[in-house]
Amino acid sequence: MKELENDFIKFWIENDILYSRFKKGTELNLDTIKETIEMREKISGGQKQYWLYDITNLKTVTKEARNYASKYGEDFIHANAVLVNSYISKFIFTAYSKLSKPNFPFLCYTKKEQAIDWLLEIKAKNERSEE
Repeated sequence: MKELENDFIKFWIENDILYSRFKKGTELNLDTIKETIEMREKISGGQKQYWLYDITNLKTVTKEARNYASKYGEDFIHANAVLVNSYISKFIFTAYSKLSKPNFPFLCYTKKEQAIDWLLEIKAKNERSEE
């Protein structure tokens, strides 16, 4: 299993899914989001990924970090499932995605299994369309 980790996030690839999980209490600012994006691009190896982005341990995100991620954080992604720990967070992320309109399928989940199932469904659909 391929892994990358630093003081605030861990990335790993398992069964053709890219996983990431912030460490408890992480505060995302411009510097940490830049490092996060660099790590994700490095572990992706120039290939698009089906990504489960677990932010359940994330404490805060600055406006600068959100803006930077919107502008520079969309490379190498086939689909992105964000795992949150509350329905309020899910509502906020869903509204944000409708406004920001990412260039790939994006959904928010409170249950990891549902997020993985959705990513695998998107992956299978993409593989069928390539045949």
